[in-house]
Amino acid sequence: MVELRLPKNSRVMEGITWEKPSDAENVQEVRIYRYNPEDSENPRLDTFFVDLDKCGPMILDALIKIKNEIDPTLTFRRSCREGICGSCSMNIGGVNTLACLKGIKEFKGPINIYPLPHLPVIKDLVPDLKQFYKQHASIKPWLETFTDEPNEEWLQSEADRKELDGLYECVMCACCSTSCPSYWWNGDKYLGPAALLHAYRWIIDSRDQDRKARLNDLNDSFKLYRCHTIMNCAKACPKGLNPAKAIAEIKKLQLQNS
Repeated sequence: MVELRLPKNSRVMEGITWEKPSDAENVQEVRIYRYNPEDSENPRLDTFFVDLDKCGPMILDALIKIKNEIDPTLTFRRSCREGICGSCSMNIGGVNTLACLKGIKEFKGPINIYPLPHLPVIKDLVPDLKQFYKQHASIKPWLETFTDEPNEEWLQSEADRKELDGLYECVMCACCSTSCPSYWWNGDKYLGPAALLHAYRWIIDSRDQDRKARLNDLNDSFKLYRCHTIMNCAKACPKGLNPAKAIAEIKKLQLQNS
């Protein structure tokens, strides 16, 4: 008989259950993934109880309240609180999203909060995004030009500018890439939905002068063609963008470029 074991520190254990607020009537149970790689303990799920009458409406408000009033060791990223920076991305209720845009009342029963899937965990709800940002940098997310720079700015028509709608709004939160099975399996080679969305944004920018080289660089069986258009990325995007559509458009341009 074959016995299989999960890797070390991969079994999530039951953690600490904190006391309910004694004077609270409107209480929300929140279960949060906790992991500290500096000790030898397995990950655990801690259970907290939040008084909703003394808390803001969003998941991020609950996390801040827990950190400030219950457990100051809880670790997570946050910044703008407005869905602009993308730093508070995590898996909430089984869906990758931004904590600042997800309402507490959208859930019935306990709320389970985990870090983004697939990525190594630095601590608690903070994933390691080094590879993700490295892939973004590889698509050269800037204008490539070879003519003399204009005195003021590179001009663009209103129609050409409109082509960038649905692309430039990406906040690089990684919700889409970490919801993609192809990225889970080939994250070292497949660029993933987020990087390819940005790649398309620069490919079709009328001011960019290096389209052919950009397309040639992406013409790779792993970088681009691991996408099978299952649309997890579009479903997960908290900004309502569609990376799968952008990837399909790159594939069309590859045919024209060949």
